[in-house]
Amino acid sequence: MSEDARRALITGVTGQDGGHLAELLHDQGYEVFGLLRGQRNARKEAFEREFPYVHLVEADLTDQTSLIQAVITAEPHEIYNLGAISHVGYSFRNPQLTADITAKGVLNLLEAVRITGMAERTRFYQASTSEMFGGLDYNRPGNGYTEDSLFHPRSPYGVAKLYAHWIARNYRESYGMFVSTGILFNHEGERRGLEFVTRKISNAVAAIHLGHQDHVVLGDLHPKRDWGYAGDYVRGMWQILQHSEPDDFVLATGETHSIEEFLTLAFQEVGISDWRPYVRQDPAFMRPAEVDILLGDPTKAETILGWKREVDFPGLVKLMVQHDLRVLGQ
Repeated sequence: MSEDARRALITGVTGQDGGHLAELLHDQGYEVFGLLRGQRNARKEAFEREFPYVHLVEADLTDQTSLIQAVITAEPHEIYNLGAISHVGYSFRNPQLTADITAKGVLNLLEAVRITGMAERTRFYQASTSEMFGGLDYNRPGNGYTEDSLFHPRSPYGVAKLYAHWIARNYRESYGMFVSTGILFNHEGERRGLEFVTRKISNAVAAIHLGHQDHVVLGDLHPKRDWGYAGDYVRGMWQILQHSEPDDFVLATGETHSIEEFLTLAFQEVGISDWRPYVRQDPAFMRPAEVDILLGDPTKAETILGWKREVDFPGLVKLMVQHDLRVLGQ
């Protein structure tokens, strides 16, 4: 272990944001540690091939003893807690597991930092989410949700994330720990899992273009989201922990687009102007409680941190479709 390099510990390191963050921190000269759940994690081999510089530490967000050992092993200057059950639909099917990992897991990790005596030297980033807002009629986004907007989560995932958000703030206020949160709106990219609608669309469009399949099955096409590129948002996470004071920041684009708009641009990328013959809808892919619009106001992050996104919405769709065309073409 290098004495000079800054060290960072990432939970959820094998996920979309974890990969982008590991890459960014390595390029910044950090020694990067990643928390891996389970001895036979299916993602381990592929992750080690892509990120050979990450030191993997076996631990589990539901097991505080393992987290204490992980913190002792990594001796991190910064912790990025990205580990969670992060799929909204899955959280309805498995609310208990979602609460145990996404909510209580944050408490376990904060306690591990406090118990080990690392609180004075370690900066802690908690990944909060726009799903905490809910988008109900009494709580519409207006010009965009800010750090001070009301919360009304509408899924077990959103509820669990709200607990995590508040317990993070509580440890900051109660123990003087450097704990910051990033309330991130939807951010997508080439590392997004196929179970998420944007990647499901980009992958299907590529497969249809290459003749591998003839249609894609989706749920509601009308919800609007504030969609950005994951690489831009991960840079924002790092900037949040470099700020002189712990705080809460919204990262968003300030504009919304529907799933139908995403579909239109994705199919246009492969020369198909009318996507309707290739799309079927199934109620099984619709939420019990849908959030019809999420829009964020990133003014605070842009003003205080100097954060700025580089990839716009059309650029995001193009990036994802072109990536999947390359992957499936191989």
